[in-house]
Amino acid sequence: MSKMCDLTGKMRQVGNRVSHSNIKTKVLNMPNLHSKKVFDPETGRTIRLKLSPRAIKTLDKAGSLTKLLRKFAKKM
Repeated sequence: MSKMCDLTGKMRQVGNRVSHSNIKTKVLNMPNLHSKKVFDPETGRTIRLKLSPRAIKTLDKAGSLTKLLRKFAKKM
């Protein structure tokens, strides 16, 4: 089970926790992911996706999953 957003590709980041004595310890910052069922009216299918809140907001603004994917396909 990967910790990655299915639409935006947002994934974990590696950083350092720095103590008062300047000792650095590796730390993983995980993304805020939510499991969400997305219904696509154009295809009539329900798809389960792991999405970040930013991806959920973008999906709500676009209206449907296929509209959003078409929009990203034009940019590439």
